[in-house]
Amino acid sequence: MKIGNFETENNVFLAPMAGVTDLPFRKICRRYGAGLVYSEMVSAKGLYYNDKKTADLMRIDDEERPCAIQIFGSDADIMAEVIPKVMAVKPEIIDINMGCPAPKVAGNGGGSALMKRPELAAEIVAQCVKVSPVPITVKMRAGWDAENINAPELAVLCEQAGAAAITVHGRTRKQMYAPPVDLDVIAEVKRRVKSIPVIGNGDIVGGKSAADMFAKTGCDGIMVGRGALGRPWVFTQISEYLKSGTVLPDPPVDERMDIMLRHISALIANKGDYIGIREARKHSSWYIRDIHGAAAFRRELGTLESFEQLEAIAKKVVESAAE
Repeated sequence: MKIGNFETENNVFLAPMAGVTDLPFRKICRRYGAGLVYSEMVSAKGLYYNDKKTADLMRIDDEERPCAIQIFGSDADIMAEVIPKVMAVKPEIIDINMGCPAPKVAGNGGGSALMKRPELAAEIVAQCVKVSPVPITVKMRAGWDAENINAPELAVLCEQAGAAAITVHGRTRKQMYAPPVDLDVIAEVKRRVKSIPVIGNGDIVGGKSAADMFAKTGCDGIMVGRGALGRPWVFTQISEYLKSGTVLPDPPVDERMDIMLRHISALIANKGDYIGIREARKHSSWYIRDIHGAAAFRRELGTLESFEQLEAIAKKVVESAAE
């Protein structure tokens, strides 16, 4: 799929997710076939004030390329001014977040709150496009609430401002992550936007839901978010289904545990024991979903203190599944 002057190898992407799409997770999703991966959202203001933790979110490894860095904020001047700092890590794409529903982001005028100020949103895009050497894209929601569904109008403004692609999560900010996903609004964005690709997002968990998104919206690409949690192989499953209609099963439990341990090992190597193990608690809980005895294992994982403990739990999970 062509995004500005950049072409992806396929049109099934990993969505940006705060606290999830760090470097180790992005790398594993690329290995399973994600055509493009996105960073966690990065505060433009944090970059502006040279906050180290903010800058650390932008670390990119060549193994995960192509990679997009997603930034958020509500000040057009600051957003444009930090583009050179983002470019220090040489992302293929810079994405602007207009969809985050979190109160600490939207409450400060960023994320989905920009959908209430379309002129400002378009100004941010225009200023960033002016100074960026790579394509600027936008990720938005359907609207702020059911009474204010304005993604089609905002998408056109962003296109006119120079955005190279638009991603639409088919929920309002008020919905957060509650059902249903509005595929009609994504289809309407696709109808209105004339010159750039539209990417559909929301409740894509496998091949069939991916095919439905394409069929019902006419979108050019899709973005997988929560459907990839603990299931990085979902990208392989989606690609195979879209290509041949074949439904690939999840890997056997022993293989899933191997993938989990490799992921968590990389996470610890990347962030250190203390942070890595604490973040491993949520990731490992996702990996054991739908496995026999998952509830009891989740309780153990909630107090995880070492990689050795995780290895012992993984062994028990495999033994339990074999019984």
